[in-house]
Amino acid sequence: MTRVRNAQAGEAASLTALCLRSKAHWGYDAAFMRLCVPSLTVEEEAISEGRVLVATDGSGRTVGTVSVGRDGDDAELALMFVEPSAIGGGTGRRLFEAAVALARRLGYRRMTILADVNAAPFYERLGARFLRNEPSDAIPGRVLPFYEYDLTSGASS
Repeated sequence: MTRVRNAQAGEAASLTALCLRSKAHWGYDAAFMRLCVPSLTVEEEAISEGRVLVATDGSGRTVGTVSVGRDGDDAELALMFVEPSAIGGGTGRRLFEAAVALARRLGYRRMTILADVNAAPFYERLGARFLRNEPSDAIPGRVLPFYEYDLTSGASS
């Protein structure tokens, strides 16, 4: 069973490594991955502010992470990554639900998501609404699907 907890001080490096493993799972080359490092880095400040959550499996092993940031007046799904061996097992859904709950507790009414093209169908299944394509925050010239999720509606799924 997947459990979600707040990230703890000192976990930023291991969570960043998880984000990079998860992104690389989709077959991106080394040059692409180097460009992604700044946007996939988990910040200790976000952890200390309580905006980073961690998913663990039944043995306590970290299998995913999500971070809720600020995008003007909206929440932003800043990072959401699952350990490659856990992809497809419900961890992503659990993390998304926890991120929605956190964003609601922080008082937001809407959450934006700049999604990797491989994750777009996942967010759509969970109820995110495609708005437009936006420039990548990591790769010059690349565009990514940009979504919104209404936090004022009922459940996250």
